[in-house]
Amino acid sequence: MKATTSCTVGYCVGNSLHSMTLEVTRLLGVTRVVDGCAENHLRETVHDYPSCITLSCSVDDVSGMSHSLESRAVAAVISDITPAISVTRPKHPHHQKNEKEAKENSDVSSSQSTFKDIRTEQEILATTSVKPTSFQESLQEKETATSHTQQVFISLVAGAMAGAVAKSTIAPLDRTKINFQATQQKFSGLHALQFLRESYQKEGLQSLWRGNSATMARIIPYAAIQFTAHEQYKRLLKVDAQGTETPSSRRFLAGALAGVTSQFLTYPLDMARARMAVTRKCTYSSLPEVFIKIWKNEGPRTLYRGLTPTLLGVIPYAGTSFGIYETLKTNYKAHTGRDKPNPLERMLFGAVAGLVGQSFSYPLDIVRRRMQTASVTGNGNSYKTIIGTLRKVYREEGVRHGLYKGLSMNWIKGPIAVGISFSTFDTLKMFLEQVSHRR
Repeated sequence: MKATTSCTVGYCVGNSLHSMTLEVTRLLGVTRVVDGCAENHLRETVHDYPSCITLSCSVDDVSGMSHSLESRAVAAVISDITPAISVTRPKHPHHQKNEKEAKENSDVSSSQSTFKDIRTEQEILATTSVKPTSFQESLQEKETATSHTQQVFISLVAGAMAGAVAKSTIAPLDRTKINFQATQQKFSGLHALQFLRESYQKEGLQSLWRGNSATMARIIPYAAIQFTAHEQYKRLLKVDAQGTETPSSRRFLAGALAGVTSQFLTYPLDMARARMAVTRKCTYSSLPEVFIKIWKNEGPRTLYRGLTPTLLGVIPYAGTSFGIYETLKTNYKAHTGRDKPNPLERMLFGAVAGLVGQSFSYPLDIVRRRMQTASVTGNGNSYKTIIGTLRKVYREEGVRHGLYKGLSMNWIKGPIAVGISFSTFDTLKMFLEQVSHRR
C-alpha cells in the first residue's frame, strides 16, 4: 500500500526566511522524499549554513496515512536529512475533537506552517512537545560557551584598561594620601600641597608617580579580576543586565564578592605599592626588590599583613560602590527612557558611588595602611592587630584627624578614580562587544 503526505520545512539563514515543501511517500515499508532535487537542496542548505535557526517542519496533509504511521515516517525522513529541524507532529483529526491541548498544538502547527510569526528556535520548542535533537543541543552548547568566553575576555580587557587609566590619573593624590595615612603627621590641604611640592623639588616630577609601577602591576590584574568577577557574580545571582527588578541586597552582594575576590588575589602587590609610596628610592628601587627584601627580612607572611582589615573594608566599599552605580543606571533608564547613559553621565554615577562607598570603609583603610607600612615607618610593634591599631589611632589621633585622616582628599581623588574606571569599563565593554559582533 502506497501512502503520501507533504510537509513544509521552514528555516532562517541570517535574517532571511526560507521554506520548502517536501512530498514524502511510504511504499512497502520504505519512507522517502519523492522530489530528490528538493531533498538535495535542503541537504546543501543545512551543510552550508549549519548554524541556521530552524523554525518548524509541519505536516500539511495526512490523507491516506494513519496518524501514528505518518508521525513516525515524517519524523524519520526529515531527521535523516538534517537533525537540526524540529518536526511538529499534530494529532490525528479523530483525536482532536475533545482535546483542548491537541487543538492548541494544531493551531500552533498551522501558524508555523504559514510563517506569519518569525520565532526563535527556543520559542518553537516551548510551544511544541518535540524535544531538541542532540545536534541542536550540541550546537547551542558550543554557541553559549563561545559567547561566554568572549564576554569574559572582553570584561578582562575592559577592566584592565579602566583600572590603569583611573589610577594613573590620580597617582600623585594617591601617593600623598598613603603618606599621611601611614604616619602620624597631621593632614590638611596645605600640608598635602607642601608634600607634593617638596617631592617635586627633591626628586623631580617623576617622584609624584613614585610607586605607580607597583600600582599598575597591581591595578591591571585587580581591576580586570574585579570587573570580570562582578559580571560573573551578577550572572550567578541572576542580577538583570540592566538591573531591573533586582533587590538592592543582591546588587550589593555581587559587588562585595567581586571586591573580595580581586583583593585577595592581588593583595601582595598592594603591600608592595604601599611600601614604595612611603619610602625613598634608596630603600626600594624597584618592585621586585620590595618582594625580595620583605621575603628575606620579614618573612612571606608579611606580604599578607593587613589582609583581614582590607577584606572587611572592601566588602562595604565594593558592595556599596557597585550597588549604587547599578541602581543609578536603572533609575536613569526608568526616568529618561534611554537604555544607556552617556560616558559623562556614567562618570557622574561612578563618582557618587565611589564617594558613598569609601566613606563607609575609610577607617579600615587607615588600619590597612598602618599595618602594611609599620616596619618601615618605625612602628613595627605598634600595629599588629586590627583592634589594637584602631585603639591606638583613636587614642592618639582621634576620629577626625586619625581614623578619617585624609578623607577630604579621598573625596576628591576617590570619586574621580571610581567615575573614570566605571565609565571607561562600560564604554570599552560596549565597544568591544560591537567589534566582536561585526566579525
